[in-house]
Amino acid sequence: MESGSRGGYRVMEEAASEIEVAAAAGHPHAQSVVGFWYNMGMTRERSQAKAFLYHSFAAEGGNMQSKMALAYTYYRQDMKDKAVKLYAELAEVAVNSFLISKDSPIETIRIHNGQEENKEALRKSKGEEHEDFQILEYQAQKGNAGAMYNIGIFYYFGLRGVRRDHAKALRWFSKAVEKGEPRSMELLGEIYASGVGVEKNYTKALEWLTLASEQQLYSAYNGIGYLYVKGYGVEKNYTKAKEYFEKAADNEEPGGFYNLGVLYLKGIGVKRDFKMAHKYILMAFKAGQPKAFYQMAKMLHTGVGMKKNLPVAISLYKLVAERGPWSSLSRWALESYLKGDVSTSFLLYSRMAEMGYEVAQSNAAWILDKYGEHSMCMGESGMCTDAERRRRAHALWWQASEQGNEHAALLIGDAYYYGWGTERDYVRAAEAYKHAKSQLNAQAIFNLGYMHEHGLGLPFDLHLAKRYYDQVLEVDRAAKLPVTLALASLWMRKNYANSFLINMIDALPEVFPEVDAWVKDIIMEEGNATILTLFVCLLTILYLRERQRRHAAAGDLAPPLQPLR
Repeated sequence: MESGSRGGYRVMEEAASEIEVAAAAGHPHAQSVVGFWYNMGMTRERSQAKAFLYHSFAAEGGNMQSKMALAYTYYRQDMKDKAVKLYAELAEVAVNSFLISKDSPIETIRIHNGQEENKEALRKSKGEEHEDFQILEYQAQKGNAGAMYNIGIFYYFGLRGVRRDHAKALRWFSKAVEKGEPRSMELLGEIYASGVGVEKNYTKALEWLTLASEQQLYSAYNGIGYLYVKGYGVEKNYTKAKEYFEKAADNEEPGGFYNLGVLYLKGIGVKRDFKMAHKYILMAFKAGQPKAFYQMAKMLHTGVGMKKNLPVAISLYKLVAERGPWSSLSRWALESYLKGDVSTSFLLYSRMAEMGYEVAQSNAAWILDKYGEHSMCMGESGMCTDAERRRRAHALWWQASEQGNEHAALLIGDAYYYGWGTERDYVRAAEAYKHAKSQLNAQAIFNLGYMHEHGLGLPFDLHLAKRYYDQVLEVDRAAKLPVTLALASLWMRKNYANSFLINMIDALPEVFPEVDAWVKDIIMEEGNATILTLFVCLLTILYLRERQRRHAAAGDLAPPLQPLR
């Protein structure tokens, strides 16, 4: 990927030849990459059939990225039995990869906010170079225990663009516990129990967890209970384990709910009770406990403890699977973008898009729209043409919209309305806007009103148009000015149909193609309101002057306009 993005199409072709040889020799990773190329139409004609074939070979060889791509394909095609089987396998791998009970998800940063770059989110993702991190580090060096803990968290989980470094995390946690910081005590206990970044030491794990629990950190009871369940550093004792889990649950600790649920689900130290299992796992799920999502998916999948529901099970499995080790690609993609390497970022987001990550789909589409040829988009026989870029962006936005991205649904509507990357189709534009409307997107609701007002893709209906315009204000009060103008236009259309003024208003999009984009991006400021008010006044004056001209031509000259007093 990297060589292709930096060396252009020729280097990409050379790399492709080597990878194809490896794929033919049966290397799963190479087969997965070739499948990705066929799916995207990179250096070859796009072929969903060949993409599926190569991903199938790679998945059989154990390639997790291809398994994710296949699972997402089944998910989109509503092939529930195949999708649930593959997502269940991937979710299990993901759960087992969690470092500790509090493992944090890989941060998925949306690099855009609507049509603009998401500067605030990107600013916070600059890692050790970010001002907030440096202030926190300074406070930690001055002996602030809370700052020491937070710095340790950043390093342990790799948050806000900071690279994971378990050794540094351990040092900061160790300094924090010297100051009596209980959360660091608990984390040290879990770290020694899991052996991540250190050699496993169950004796130390129990010591730190006990110290944390004595500081009223109730979540530490879960770690102690876990040691008793497994018999790590202590004699196995299910009764004691249950007591510790109950102490955590009694204090509304999500991990306590989850662990009690698992005991009842599997009949560990208690009589197996699916009703109780469902009760506790549901409580953990509602509290956002990561592993509870997986157990809920299993129960919905198998029908154990609750009614079988494959669609919901698949959605939950997918959420968990997307937290697996393969999600680290998002960190690489973001780092590349922050360094100005847009082409590598685009390729990586495209790879994740194929695996079903909605944020990656919208990020890749936005890069194509924003950077154009600088995205180094590879087409079938060279760099992407404008048409290829638009088609690819359209496909990516469409996938994102299917997964609930309201901005993507809006852009799909725009693509069909204006014919960007696809044939102009007002009916399909209206369908896309309705999809965005269901997610309470004010712009989409406004567009539906406009289409009813003009009879574009929807029946000409001024009453429905007004209803949509009114709904815009219910969703977004800041849209008062454009809605007021639209209602004024509606009133004029109703009372002065086929007049010079109405014809002129209808001609504006053709005369001034940028007006539409300008109105969409308008900010409710006094200056903008004044400009638009003057604009409306100008249209009115033009209309009245035209009426005077027509009356004069007919020998019935109207009196001149009187100055305002």
